[in-house]
Amino acid sequence: MSEPVTLYVGRTTHHRFAPRPHRFSYRLFQLLIDVDAQRFDGLTLLRRGPFGLFSYSDKDHGPRDGSPLRPWVEARLAEAGIAAQALTIRLLCFPRIVGFVFNPLSIFFVHGEDERLEAVIYEVNNTFGQTHAYVVPAEGCAVERHEADKALYVSPFYRVEGGYHFRLEPPGERLDLTIVKHGAAGPDFNARLLLERRLLSDAALLNLFFLMPLMTLGVVAAIHWEALRLLIKGAPFGPRAPGPKAGASRGRLTKRLEARRA
Repeated sequence: MSEPVTLYVGRTTHHRFAPRPHRFSYRLFQLLIDVDAQRFDGLTLLRRGPFGLFSYSDKDHGPRDGSPLRPWVEARLAEAGIAAQALTIRLLCFPRIVGFVFNPLSIFFVHGEDERLEAVIYEVNNTFGQTHAYVVPAEGCAVERHEADKALYVSPFYRVEGGYHFRLEPPGERLDLTIVKHGAAGPDFNARLLLERRLLSDAALLNLFFLMPLMTLGVVAAIHWEALRLLIKGAPFGPRAPGPKAGASRGRLTKRLEARRA
């Protein structure tokens, strides 16, 4: 049986190439949660439910109605035509901190026998309450490479066009994800999430609370602050596009050079 929850600490870096060059980097931490876990034994500062110093709620993901996430994940896989045993499903996300969370990106990792990665769901959210899930098959490699057509409006500085290329080193002692957005003129945005696994305890959580106070609120503040900086730089600002017609779409595997996991 897998651990119900694991802690990852690291940094995210964003680099916009166009319409105006812009770069920023922030420290963060995330939790990797077994969606079937009903409690987090040994922890008093992290609880299931909407409230607590640190908390996790199924209501923040998938159908967003508080129902278990496994049926939602299995339904998305079936819709995408991805056959998976889905023996274990883990979710990488921010926890709620004093009841608040916003996840620009949450990632579901679907595992079969021997922990082999079978599929990945990249769940993207914007600050207008819209969400879209990019569902892609996996090959159980040390590095997974995926691509998907952009379906969700996430920034007033980019149209809903082109697509994403994902390079993912799945969670182990570290997690490394690079996303490159391609527009009509080529690559125009790059984001990297680099995390290292840390021992999870109440002491570790309390330390992170003071090291990165109100981090989840800071995520939203940072989004608007960086948007203001782009406006000051003269980046063109476009209207918000309507939400996607479908809540999920299937992505694709791309060529890989790395050897399959042993």
